[in-house]
Amino acid sequence: MFVSNGLAFDVEAVGLTDYATFYSSVLSRLEKPSCHCLLYFGRMSSDHDVSLYAVVADDEAHTLEVLGASAALSDTLLSLSAERPEMHAFERELCESLGVKFSNHPWLKPLRYAHDRKEGGDIYDYPFFDIESEEFHRVGVGPIHAGIIEPGHFRFICEGEKIHHLEIQLGWQHRGVESLMLAKEKLLQRATIAEGVAGDTVVGHSTAFALMYEALAGAQVDPRLAFDRTVALEQERIAVHTGDLSAICTDIAYQLGNAVFGRLRTPMINFFQKWCGSRFAKSLIRPGYSNFPFTRSLADEWIKAIEAFEPDFREMAEQMFDLPSVLSRIERTGVVTTELALRLGLEGMAAKASGVARDVRASHPCLLYGGLGLEPVVKRSGDVYARARVRYEEVLQSIGNIRRLIAECPEGDERGRVSIGRLLPGKMCISLVEGWRGVCVHAGVTDSEGRLAAYKVVDPSVHNWMGLAMAVRGNGISDFPICNKSFDLSYCGHDL
Repeated sequence: MFVSNGLAFDVEAVGLTDYATFYSSVLSRLEKPSCHCLLYFGRMSSDHDVSLYAVVADDEAHTLEVLGASAALSDTLLSLSAERPEMHAFERELCESLGVKFSNHPWLKPLRYAHDRKEGGDIYDYPFFDIESEEFHRVGVGPIHAGIIEPGHFRFICEGEKIHHLEIQLGWQHRGVESLMLAKEKLLQRATIAEGVAGDTVVGHSTAFALMYEALAGAQVDPRLAFDRTVALEQERIAVHTGDLSAICTDIAYQLGNAVFGRLRTPMINFFQKWCGSRFAKSLIRPGYSNFPFTRSLADEWIKAIEAFEPDFREMAEQMFDLPSVLSRIERTGVVTTELALRLGLEGMAAKASGVARDVRASHPCLLYGGLGLEPVVKRSGDVYARARVRYEEVLQSIGNIRRLIAECPEGDERGRVSIGRLLPGKMCISLVEGWRGVCVHAGVTDSEGRLAAYKVVDPSVHNWMGLAMAVRGNGISDFPICNKSFDLSYCGHDL
């Protein structure tokens, strides 16, 4: 069944086939390079049966297709991951959360739990890959490290300084985001939970949630809200990308770049403080309304801030990308080829740096993006340099996008508002919003009485962590920090 981004549709309209038909249909769709799976999840249809749903995007045809299957929990299913590695995380989650069994999954380990979730067990008992050799040694990093980030463990197998294998284990807190969405009944509670999916992508995830919830309630997006949300998404991209360029400079000991980009990040993230009282834009996005409309006076303040920001940002970036000592650290380091990016199903910034133009602002636009004519920033080398360069050029692109938008900024401080009543019964909605890291996916399903019966979230990090693991192979272990920062993936966005 073909659906539209952010529009509700009847759950029953998704025909549930047998698993063999579903399996062949998904594989046939993913053979096309422009197709990728954004979401694959299951929900119990009875005590013994599960309904499976896969959402496949075709960026060339600008379509979203939902495929469904019904299977018995007693069945052992053929693994899609055996043919398409991009499906590995989804199937591992189906196994650990619902007990769906796969016969030939190449890496059927828990995604967020210890070896056997049902029987308990400590996360420290996780079955890491190992190798017996006098030449190789293991290096463990985390789960408590770096102080300001979420817990995650990195297990390296090295020969001297050279990395041969990296296994990444996340899921130390089991935050329960999806189950909380179902347990809480007040809309404000749910909106607050959405803001916390990934703390560096508050606008991305809260917007995806708001659009999904409004659609399930049968509400149309108010033009004023669409304007505010589009501006906020682009501003979040500017702020985080600038901060990441500072962090990349830190990891290669380029202190000038670290200091200047760090200074430039401050007014960009502080603009949200002026707008809504939170530097991370919490409380800015709410389904159906906004307490903080973007006004003409805010537009004037943004123009003033960006006129001071942009010249220094351009000068610093030009120096950085022209300095031999910087280039020697970031060129040909942490390479992910185009072929590998496609096989792993990378999304967003990580994909674009490897020559794969995946950006739902262009392929499946929501809000005001359809009128911006946005072309994704794409690089080919797939290394740290490319990922840093994508950031730089996307900042400039986002500045241009906001300038175009605020040229027609609504006058006054009217607050867009739409009525949010009870959710419509028997509906599903797939909401896609391109955050700075990549596509944020929120999917909701209502039951026959209009209650939220299933909720799934996919942060782009879920797609991209394997990309980091592959990028570091063959690099020196001292290059891991810069490779890691060049992806800048979310620990908590994975640990749902």
